[in-house]
Amino acid sequence: MGRNARFVNGELDSGMNSALLIGNSDGIGLAVTEKLLEAGCPLVGLSRSPSPIRREDYRHHVQDVAAPDYPEVLARILADAGPIEVCIYFAGIGQGFELDDLAADRRVFDVNVMGLIKTAEAVIPPMVKAGRGHLIGLSSIADVLLSGDAVSYCASKAGMTGYLNGLALAMKKHGVHVTNIRFGFVDTKMADARVRPMMISREKAARLTLRCLKRRPIQFTYPKTMGLLTLLARGLICVRLWFS
Repeated sequence: MGRNARFVNGELDSGMNSALLIGNSDGIGLAVTEKLLEAGCPLVGLSRSPSPIRREDYRHHVQDVAAPDYPEVLARILADAGPIEVCIYFAGIGQGFELDDLAADRRVFDVNVMGLIKTAEAVIPPMVKAGRGHLIGLSSIADVLLSGDAVSYCASKAGMTGYLNGLALAMKKHGVHVTNIRFGFVDTKMADARVRPMMISREKAARLTLRCLKRRPIQFTYPKTMGLLTLLARGLICVRLWFS
């Protein structure tokens, strides 16, 4: 956060040098965008779809993070926007396993993992040079699961978690913070499972995301009970695999 940033009751009040939000045209990303704009924070948004927000003080770019020209487009956006102090990567997709469409699994990794890595490649070096900054990525509690129905989703979220947590350790000595947020079910279009235990609203997910801007944890998991249950499920699956 900027040096003039203030929080009231754990919520963002005002002040940020500049922020880049990626994948923010709907869901949690849109909710966070709305809250930051209400607080008067300068923002730049980027997503595959146009934003429903129409404000003179908000710039939104339509771009697919999986497209070959994403790094070049992102470089131009950053050059125009100036120093970015906060970057939040909301972009993410899921795909049920289809034997006849394994290419869809590759796209899941292109968006969830490679898009994040390309974003970090663009925003981290300037942050290191400035000696401050914060990159947040939204992974998932599903990062510990093994699923035959959602092979690429769980595996890609595991990749995101491993990358973000390792990057956080690497950046500590440079004054740059990296946070991995692991939500369970959030009431967005991504929550398409038949059973959605402990689901939270996108507004609550947005508030928790903003809280991470203040506290800067390396990893944040919510709900914690759901996180423990997924670990238990992972253990049971591993036992089953061991004895298969």
